[in-house]
Amino acid sequence: MSSVDAVHLFHYHLVTSKVRDVEARYIAKLGFQLVARYGRIGDEQTHFEAGVAWDELDRLGFRLRLSELERGAVNVVVQPGQWDLPRIDHVGFALDEDEFIDVMERAQRLELRVQEYPGRRTFVATGAGYRVEIHPPRDWIEDLLAEAETMRLAGLRLKSENPAAQATALAQLLESVVDDNRVQVGEAFVQFVEGGPPGRPQLDGELFA
Repeated sequence: MSSVDAVHLFHYHLVTSKVRDVEARYIAKLGFQLVARYGRIGDEQTHFEAGVAWDELDRLGFRLRLSELERGAVNVVVQPGQWDLPRIDHVGFALDEDEFIDVMERAQRLELRVQEYPGRRTFVATGAGYRVEIHPPRDWIEDLLAEAETMRLAGLRLKSENPAAQATALAQLLESVVDDNRVQVGEAFVQFVEGGPPGRPQLDGELFA
């Protein structure tokens, strides 16, 4: 079983057709800072940090790929997609070296698809409608987690068509305790509740501490 210090929930990636509204909620209501908006103008990839208004980006013909936001030890990415209500593409965990190796071995044993981008990030497809992003110790993550006193992610509540299956998939991969479709991961939790869509679970609420 994972120890509290071995795994940290710090990131989630949302997909929604209401990117600007969702981004505005995090900035205006929750006090997040815009790290950058990433996308392209024509065929050229580019990004803009905070301080450039949407009106200006529209004038430039900027096409958004994703917005990245941070506060304290929490990192949120919002990506354009087809759903008005945000859905989860993946949740992200920072792991210690031993736990990272253990999770990779479990993924192989469970015959889950793994996408590795060396030095950047690793994704594990749970087979339950969403992915898990895992990181071994990295300097930028250590710096982010050091800001936990400002804010940390204590929990996510996700609406699901099949809460038991989606909770079990995460619990098996991380070898975590699951109770009533609530998966305990370090000091945080991910809870799956009924009433959601098929496929990717829908964001129903966050708990920050």
